[in-house]
Amino acid sequence: MQNKKAAIAVVGAGSWGTALAIVLADNAHEVRLWSHKEDQVKEINGFHTNKKYLPEIALPELIVAYASLSDALAGVDTVILAVPTKAIREVLGKIRAVQADSITIAHVSKGIEPDTLLRITEMIKEEMPKELLKDIVVLSGPSHAEEVSLRHPTTVTVASENMEAAEKIQDLFINHNFRVYTNSDVIGVEIGGALKNIIALAAGITDGLGYGDNAKAALMTRGLAEIARLGTKMGANPLTFSGLTGIGDLIVTCTSVHSRNWRAGNLLGKGQTLDEVLDNMGMVVEGVRTTKAAYQLAKKYDVNMPITTVLYNVLFNGKNAKDAVDVLMARGKTHEMEDLVNVLDEKYTEG
Repeated sequence: MQNKKAAIAVVGAGSWGTALAIVLADNAHEVRLWSHKEDQVKEINGFHTNKKYLPEIALPELIVAYASLSDALAGVDTVILAVPTKAIREVLGKIRAVQADSITIAHVSKGIEPDTLLRITEMIKEEMPKELLKDIVVLSGPSHAEEVSLRHPTTVTVASENMEAAEKIQDLFINHNFRVYTNSDVIGVEIGGALKNIIALAAGITDGLGYGDNAKAALMTRGLAEIARLGTKMGANPLTFSGLTGIGDLIVTCTSVHSRNWRAGNLLGKGQTLDEVLDNMGMVVEGVRTTKAAYQLAKKYDVNMPITTVLYNVLFNGKNAKDAVDVLMARGKTHEMEDLVNVLDEKYTEG
């Protein structure tokens, strides 16, 4: 299943970037893990640990950390971009400044840029000159970094407009612990991966309020309908949302204490303000920015997204979390399958 050994740059040494570096090193690749923090680089190279993000995990010696981006990128043709959405443009600018040869970029972030409403692949296309960019691949799916780093069984999807590029990334990562499927629906994979964070925030709120499993199951189910409604309107295949980057990622993010978005929502449900939550988390909570972007997308595409709307009001308009959930429960009656019928009608009756 493995290709020959390759030199691969992983740009971003947070929990997810480091976990993916472990997978690549397990496959005997030379892994260059870039961080902008000198002390983190020294820790990884000196002690083979990254304690802030993956405590008690020993890193393989094939992972070498770099503070110099130009050194990390020298001679590689594949870059794994593992930074938060808000840092994408800044980091791509740094890559652009030092990169001489064409590269394939596989991004592993899950978000949408507010205001521009661009997906990450679209941001990459804007920031990288065509002569420096071979292909773009998305890697996404139900995959907590903590479990991947422990070599627990995990399954993800890689998507690209060029299936040969997707298969290349598949070959680099796949092993007996980390199974990788391919998909050509880039829009669906990116939208599913980004918007599930919104529903995870809301699920955390219901848990923080003590509303139990019934409420969370309903929220997840209706949340998936929202994701499919918007994603299909944007050009995604509705069947993608029944797969790993739709329902799979939604389940793992809404039900696990490993999920930053669930934890942030849980604290909101228990009465903390958004500023207090973000201070306490100490790490990026992608769902907050994505909620703003999805709210804007819903208006742009004229899509009904009640969960996103009430969460937007909690995060940015100071609405009480319990009152927001009550608003959702008090919505007017409708037929359960109405959303699915509308989505399929729009997808398969076009033209």
